[in-house]
Amino acid sequence: MFKNIFFIFLFSFATLLQAESKGYEVLSPAQPVTNPDKIEVLEFFWYGCPHCYHLEPALNDWLATKPENVDYIRQPAAFNQQWTDHAKAFFVAKMLNIVDKVHGDFFDAIQNKKQKLQSEADLAEFFVAHGVDKEKFHETFNSFAVDAKVRQAKIITVRYGVKGVPALVVNGKYKITAESAGGQKNMTKVLETVIAQETKTVK
Repeated sequence: MFKNIFFIFLFSFATLLQAESKGYEVLSPAQPVTNPDKIEVLEFFWYGCPHCYHLEPALNDWLATKPENVDYIRQPAAFNQQWTDHAKAFFVAKMLNIVDKVHGDFFDAIQNKKQKLQSEADLAEFFVAHGVDKEKFHETFNSFAVDAKVRQAKIITVRYGVKGVPALVVNGKYKITAESAGGQKNMTKVLETVIAQETKTVK
């Protein structure tokens, strides 16, 4: 029996090493996806992360030619209160359908202009500057829907074993990080490879 356990451990370890050599980590157990007919790509990020900020141009280039069978979902990670505040801002933007309008500017405000953008008042000022009615912002910011999204973000961050950002997860199975990909510049290359691999398994 001990011999069988040893070989199972050895096989699992060899499989993990093989996956990491390909530029990704295998999630166990695999996580459910929203649409099984599509290949889901989750981008875990934090606006305060300079690495996430520097990955954005490469991701935007990839998104411009993204395969039609891919669902791309931005997923803010939430480890502590500061991360949670920024996640809440993202979900406010999502509820107001202005993510594309404010996403890059929010990164810029924090990374380049060194604004904290954590308090409700500071966030309101940012959103109003982007054409959002102040009352509408406060209503959305304090809504049950946004609160539920933030609570879910905390759970998802743990469930996917995300310990740092940026991280890309494909179909709930494969997690790509700068470390696993051999550098941040390789992350989108590994992403394309894994998507091509998964495309063969999606009917």
